[in-house]
Formats: sequence, structure tokens, C-alpha cells
Amino acid sequence: MNHTKMFNKLGNLSVNFGKLALRSLKHPKSASPGSDLVRCISVLAPKRGLMEFFDDEKNWGATEVKSGRSWNKEELRLKSNTDLHKLWYVLLKERNMLLTMEQEAKDQTQLFPSPERLDKVEESMENLEAVVRERNVAYHQLERGETGERPGKVRTGPLGLKSYDKMRQYTIPQFMNKKHRETHEEYRPNRDAEDFLLKYREKLYLTKRRQQRRDFNHVVGLLNRFPNMDMQALKEQYPDVDIEKAKASRKHRGHFIPK
Repeated sequence: MNHTKMFNKLGNLSVNFGKLALRSLKHPKSASPGSDLVRCISVLAPKRGLMEFFDDEKNWGATEVKSGRSWNKEELRLKSNTDLHKLWYVLLKERNMLLTMEQEAKDQTQLFPSPERLDKVEESMENLEAVVRERNVAYHQLERGETGERPGKVRTGPLGLKSYDKMRQYTIPQFMNKKHRETHEEYRPNRDAEDFLLKYREKLYLTKRRQQRRDFNHVVGLLNRFPNMDMQALKEQYPDVDIEKAKASRKHRGHFIPK
């Protein structure tokens, strides 16, 4: 059979199927009982091309692309599981598209317009995953009395740093696996590890002190520029800063004697 005859037969088959579908739509009783013919008809043409990995053509070359805000948890909690499942794949396709456009902009040595779009999509996906986990935990606690989350254990590494590892099944038990014992050996105190931990804690402490000093100076600058600002909102924004101490500081009072 040549290709022409095959295409003609396929064309006749499609025409006959279209007539049968229209007749079933006009006269539903004519369709056989239990037939899913009417439900299989779709009026929307699915898009499965590679152009879904690229942004709309009108945004090509633009310096700024307008976008909305990210989805918050309060809005996602109002949606059903089916809607969350659909929204997840919509966000996933949007993230893939943005990553493709970002890589293309790097290859062309151009600026990626509105890079905050990627942050909004990732934040929405994190909130959606958190809402799904909340529902999963609530379901397992109601049905089984447990969270359903994979259990974990706090381990101490060779440098003395603790990390939380989720448990999983192994083909060979850990106590019988020589390679696992060598790479995951529990922490044994030694002089080098103690010196490292001492310097590491000192680094964390100094980093925290510098951040507190920067926040304090920033609050003092805000008080100098906006003396009538809302103090309650300022405390909520910078909970680690003593507002009264910032008001009484020399930087805030200036170089004059208070009355």
C-alpha cells in the first residue's frame, strides 16, 4: 500500500468519526450506552511544542516584564487538591520557561528582564508544597495518629557540626556496610575538631554582632529622617533592635545639648 492510499483512508476515517461525534452531540440517545465518545471531544487544541519553553514573543527584547505577586499560603489553603495539582504544573512550566530565557540571555550577553519573576515562582512553589505537606500531615494524624513524614536523626560529622539526615532504607544494613561506616563514622572528639569549632562559633558570633550593629545604625538613620514614624511597625521590622536605646544614642540626638 502506498502512502497516498494510506492518507486517503486516514482522511475518510477522520471524516466518519467527525460525523459520528456530531450525530452523538445532536442526538445523545443515538450513542451506545456507556460510550465516552462525547466526553473525549475537546474544543481546545493542546500546545505541546518547544515554544512553551520560551516567553511570549512580545516580551522578547523588553527591558521590563510586568508580573503579579507570588501565591501566599492563605490563598493556597482555600484551593482543592485538584486545583493545587494543576497549579503546581503551571508554576513548573513557568519556572522552566524563565530558566530557559535566563540562560538564553546569558548566552546572548544580555540582561534578563525582570529576574524577580523567577523568585516569585519559586516562592509560590515553596508555599504550595508547604500547604500540601500540611494537609498530608493532618490526614495522617487523623487516620493513623502519626505525621507520615519520613523520620530523621541528628548526626555529628567529623568536624563536630551537627546535621539532620532523613532515614532511608539501604540494600545492606549500615552496621554491615564497611564503606558506609568509613564515610559516616560518628564524631570522635579530638584537638583539631575542637579548635575548628571554637573558631567557627567565634565567626558566627562576630557575624551576628555585625548584623545587629548594622540594623541598629539603620534604625537610628530612620529615626533621624522620619521622627514621626510608627514605632510599632519599626519594632516589628527590627525585633532585635532596642528602639529606646536607639533614641537615646548620641547619633540620634545630634551634637547639641537636650533641653
